[in-house]
Amino acid sequence: MDRDTAMKEFEDLVEKAKQMPVEDKHFMYKGIPYPSIVTSLETLQALDNFEARADDILLVSYPKCGFNWMFHILNSLAFAAGITEKEHAHLPLMLEFIKPENLQAISSRPSQRILGTHLHPDNIPKSFIEKKVKILAMLRNPKDVVVSYFHFQNNNPVIGLYYTWNEFFSRFIEGNAFYGSYFDYISAWNKKVNDENVLVVIYEELKKNMSEEIKKIAKFLNFTLTDEQIQSICSMSTFKSMKENSMNTHGEMGNILFRKGDIGDWKNCLTEEQSKAVDDKFEKHLAGTKIGDLLKYDEYCK
Repeated sequence: MDRDTAMKEFEDLVEKAKQMPVEDKHFMYKGIPYPSIVTSLETLQALDNFEARADDILLVSYPKCGFNWMFHILNSLAFAAGITEKEHAHLPLMLEFIKPENLQAISSRPSQRILGTHLHPDNIPKSFIEKKVKILAMLRNPKDVVVSYFHFQNNNPVIGLYYTWNEFFSRFIEGNAFYGSYFDYISAWNKKVNDENVLVVIYEELKKNMSEEIKKIAKFLNFTLTDEQIQSICSMSTFKSMKENSMNTHGEMGNILFRKGDIGDWKNCLTEEQSKAVDDKFEKHLAGTKIGDLLKYDEYCK
């Protein structure tokens, strides 16, 4: 989607959100709440029959785990490797945001398609699994996720729901935020983390060791790049660089999507009781698992 079209759609959605009653701003599908302003029951049902291609790249993450950052990196890698045309899209093609009548149009897009979704791993269209599509899963420590998600939702006129910090934290910890429980989401990747077609990237590790992580991603996707190309992508993919350019790439959504990008911002927001509540959830769902180890919880959340 080009920037001008995306900005027009953003403006239309903001106006639509203003007119929509609060009780109509969400709906449930398979036990998970979704924002009705950007997706619909019909779309989610239609996705069950979506036809993936074997050479697709699917980027997945729970909201506020670095999705737009990773999309930028993937787009840059694909262009540098000669796979796609000049960065033709600043905004990712999110499967659940596409109207049912437009899903078929995606079939006309040239390969190699970079698609994205926030859907729970168990709800990803089956054709992606059957065709062994390469899936890149972006994960982030849950304490920074809840803080980033709170600011995103409260500063986002499209969502149009405004909670106090304590209200939002309760919804998040109970699994009632849009897209459901983050702990269930992360846990689901334990079943897939050893799949050769899945690469799990940890937000904090990408931020601390960008060059090495990008090399790992390029190898996973069978992209051949020089060290110079990798370094160029790194310099264009820092949070500072992307935030400064966000008005050009994402318009009014820029300041909403790119706030701080820090590691450990949770220490400025969570009370001791809230921090322990997240610790307890981690202990219950993820302690001792491979995904739990990859997250380096003690390093980033203690």
